[in-house]
Amino acid sequence: MNPLIFVASVAALGVGAGVAGALFGLGGGLFLVPALTLVFHINIKYAIGTSIVSVIATSSGAAATYIHDRLTNVRIGMALEIATTTGALSGAFLTGLLAPRWLFVVFGLLLLASIAPMVLRRDVEPLQPGKPDPLAVRLDLGGTYYDAAAGREVPYTAQRVPAGAAMMYVAGLVSGLLGIGSGIFKVLAMDVLMRLPLKVSTATSNFMIGVTAAASAGVYFSRGEVNPLVAAPVALGVLCGSWIGTRLMVRLRTRTLRLLFFPILAYIGITMIVRGLGR
Repeated sequence: MNPLIFVASVAALGVGAGVAGALFGLGGGLFLVPALTLVFHINIKYAIGTSIVSVIATSSGAAATYIHDRLTNVRIGMALEIATTTGALSGAFLTGLLAPRWLFVVFGLLLLASIAPMVLRRDVEPLQPGKPDPLAVRLDLGGTYYDAAAGREVPYTAQRVPAGAAMMYVAGLVSGLLGIGSGIFKVLAMDVLMRLPLKVSTATSNFMIGVTAAASAGVYFSRGEVNPLVAAPVALGVLCGSWIGTRLMVRLRTRTLRLLFFPILAYIGITMIVRGLGR
């Protein structure tokens, strides 16, 4: 392939991953790694290294805008990051002890099952926050944000914090065990279990995945598994895509964002099941 066409192609791929990452709080690896290996025939180690860089780029590009718009709740993100990091360490330890095949199937089924409670959630965020968890009150895990699509301030407070932290531990465990991004589980934990607004969940997940990716990026750089000729155009594309995604997200209604989120959940869940079954 012509070098200029290759650079333009991987940059365009990065734009798409950046938009999806900013909109849904996901790492780009779910789309980038398969595309780079299957379409561009790049060694999977370099594809994963590029994915790590892209996650940092997505988080960096989206975090500034979301924090400025008061969508990201840094206190919630840092509190839950403790559980996620602990889970990731546990997953890394258990990697050699458990066969990942059926884990892919189990977690894929969990993702498909999680669509139901998201469908049952109300289309718009409540005017008043629900009853807060005592731990949320103690840690001040709440806030407000201005919803441009709804044209009003939306107050919120975290609920069922222990259950959310447990789900965050599972998110880290999945990431450490299976080597996949855990952004999807983070969004589900905050939206379904902790009853945070979906926009806050997405923005906070974007902030969290950048922290997690930055911790592992040094390992890939030290191994020489980050190819600048691939990572640079992808990262630039991701930055542009995340800028577009942040502008879209603040203008989308919650109902629209949920409807866009369902096929992403279904795609990831089915992909994990197929991978676990070895097909």
